[in-house]
Amino acid sequence: MTAKIPATVITGFLGAGKTTLIQNLLAGANGKRIALIINEFGDIGVDGDVLGACGIEGCAEDDIIELSNGCICCTVADDFVPTMKSLIERDAAPDHIVIETSGLALPQPLVRAFNWPEIRTRVTVDGVVTVVDGPALAEGQFSADPDALARQRAADEALDHATPVSELFEDQLACADMIVVSKTDTMLADAVQSVRGSVKSKVRDGVQIVSSARDGLPVDVLLGLGIGAEDDMERRHEVHHHHHHDDEHHHDDDHHEGDHDDHHHDHDHPHDHSHGHDHGHDAFESFSVPLGEIADADAFATAIAGIIRAHGILRLKGFVAIAGKPMRMVVQAVGTRIETYFDRPFGAAPRTSSLVVIGQSGLDRAAIERDIRAL
Repeated sequence: MTAKIPATVITGFLGAGKTTLIQNLLAGANGKRIALIINEFGDIGVDGDVLGACGIEGCAEDDIIELSNGCICCTVADDFVPTMKSLIERDAAPDHIVIETSGLALPQPLVRAFNWPEIRTRVTVDGVVTVVDGPALAEGQFSADPDALARQRAADEALDHATPVSELFEDQLACADMIVVSKTDTMLADAVQSVRGSVKSKVRDGVQIVSSARDGLPVDVLLGLGIGAEDDMERRHEVHHHHHHDDEHHHDDDHHEGDHDDHHHDHDHPHDHSHGHDHGHDAFESFSVPLGEIADADAFATAIAGIIRAHGILRLKGFVAIAGKPMRMVVQAVGTRIETYFDRPFGAAPRTSSLVVIGQSGLDRAAIERDIRAL
């Protein structure tokens, strides 16, 4: 069966930094075909104009599709499904789809739309990323320009205009698999820590919180979460219900057709990735750790989850030689959520193991290497 195309939903208020994050993502795609869908409305066309003229090599004009009919949960039957179908049925299907929601459209109805029969067998929600304005939150606001946010809200008749912005913000956090605290290069470290702590208190256990400066996030941090959010709506439902369009058409109770048989170890614990810096500008680092054969796959996955949690590791991936097994075991971890599967025989190749660790700068590399080699 053809693998499903992963789709990442990026949400956040006007001015939070979604466009900058996406521009940097496209610039660092390294040959990955990323199709972008922009869900915007009214006369707020800045994001589409900027991205359409980005000039990034490999960013074809027809990979950028603007939806102009407003709040996705009010137009999903008319706009979203046909757009997704036309995208996935192209001769050169994208490797990954990125959907930027308009600043005030909630992500939950959009994620539920992936359960439509026409697209659920072809696409899966890799994860929901909520971008929050770090400096604004540090000042007790949700946007650096509350007036612009209010104007955007007033311009779209499909939106609920009565609900406080604070409740919309909580709903964006409730749906997220990753929170990106933006513009941290303009903040002092204690302010970054305070914002991260405040956000962490409002999200589900296991949601990753990362800081982002003007250079954005690496592709292998932002994409590849592998969540399958459309099958996990109970844990990410709206805290405050604003719309009444969540009817039987969303097929919330459908199940995946052709779920794979990968071996999952789900260690869902809260973990923060904060490190002490003089300023809040957090870069990312990665390094590989070679090791020998591992005696027990289950014990290894459990131990790796503990190491990830203890050191605030964002991603861990690689392959492992398991004693008595002719095939190598692939390991992919997003936070403490670990997936393992056997992909191919070692054959004449040395039965060695290697893991790549990815995290925000400040990882204790020596301690991580020591702990992994002790497995």
